[in-house]
Amino acid sequence: MAKLVIRGAKKVHGEVTIGGAKNSTVALIPAAILADSPVKFDTVPQILDVKNLQLILQAMNVSSVFEDGELSIDPTTIRESDLPSGAIKSLRASYYFMGALLGRFGRATVTFPGGDNLGRRPIDQHIKGFEALGAKVTETNDIIHIDATDHGLVGARVALDTVSVGATINIILAAVKAKGQTIIENAAREPEIIDIATFLNNMGANIRGAGTDTIRIAGVPKLVARNTHTVIPDRIEAGTYMSMAAAYGDGVTIKNVIPEHLESYTSKLIEMGVNLDIGEDEIHVYPSEDLQPVSIKTMPYPGFATDLQQPITPLLLRAQGESTIMDTIYPKRVRHIAELRRMGADISSPEPGIIKVNHSDRLLGTEVEAAEIRAGAALIIAAIMAEGETVINEADHILRGYDRIQEKLTQLGVDVDISGIDLINLMP
Repeated sequence: MAKLVIRGAKKVHGEVTIGGAKNSTVALIPAAILADSPVKFDTVPQILDVKNLQLILQAMNVSSVFEDGELSIDPTTIRESDLPSGAIKSLRASYYFMGALLGRFGRATVTFPGGDNLGRRPIDQHIKGFEALGAKVTETNDIIHIDATDHGLVGARVALDTVSVGATINIILAAVKAKGQTIIENAAREPEIIDIATFLNNMGANIRGAGTDTIRIAGVPKLVARNTHTVIPDRIEAGTYMSMAAAYGDGVTIKNVIPEHLESYTSKLIEMGVNLDIGEDEIHVYPSEDLQPVSIKTMPYPGFATDLQQPITPLLLRAQGESTIMDTIYPKRVRHIAELRRMGADISSPEPGIIKVNHSDRLLGTEVEAAEIRAGAALIIAAIMAEGETVINEADHILRGYDRIQEKLTQLGVDVDISGIDLINLMP
């Protein structure tokens, strides 16, 4: 496992450019196998999740080349085959191959996906959608079999019981080539869903309503890529660097952002007293003093993103009073708390889904563990704020979700080293 070492108490400064959205990329790559032609993406983040998705493509005889942020995928020679369980279990988003394979072949067999340990995240809404389209779904020993080869996929109305990004995207992938019209009600509205729909529509799909709670999909027989698809900027990466800059910065400009995607987040920073200059595609974070405590409740988009719950925590340690976080999406997303306490943070979780963060004057570097991606991001920010050296173990989790993290931190003046992984050969 990788290890990240930060020697802290040096304020970040300068500028950082945000990469393509991880949460788009991990859905766009499976979506690419629906194409009847080669496809190309640019501004793809250099993260471990992309490497693992490439390994899954390789198992299906789908070639891919990733260089300088451009990812080319050729699905024209795809074949059905057993998918590598190691890569499947390493990332949650591998479940998008369920919808993509179902849309391509009318059937799919996929190992139950892995990813961050945030508590069991059921896929019942995905299954509900597949079954509505005419597929039979069975599970044996953590292997999910989805089959619609008897009668083919047929458009249907699917009313999701809960708002689910994963289920919304998976149903889109399955329905895009199905016969007739599919209507998804209570659909998730995240920008990443719009990104997936844009990619598919540019290849000839007929998807309307992405970004609203009702999505209509008219099935088409063929999808052909005509141009390169640019992945939208990563709003979670942007929010992470904003928290870092506000918590321990001396003026940081964050480039390649879509401010509208961050409104629920920036509004909380402004409520705290963080001084921001929000432009068309960049945000400058000024040094800020006398920060005020806030109450945060994570919600589906356009609410406060659960993925930014942990990255904002180190900033809340600077507020003069007690802040409260209620995570309604993943109440078990608390594995950063014990690690921050080891560094001297006054933070606790008195009941499931509730986090209390109190002013903490002094953090001290020590040895901690990144239990998952966003917990690791919180530890990075805390390590930058801390006196002395912090060693973050299990840093592979961080590399799964943050594009060129060592390079970007170094550009901001952070004294950081990563060992235990070959960053040069991060991509296959």
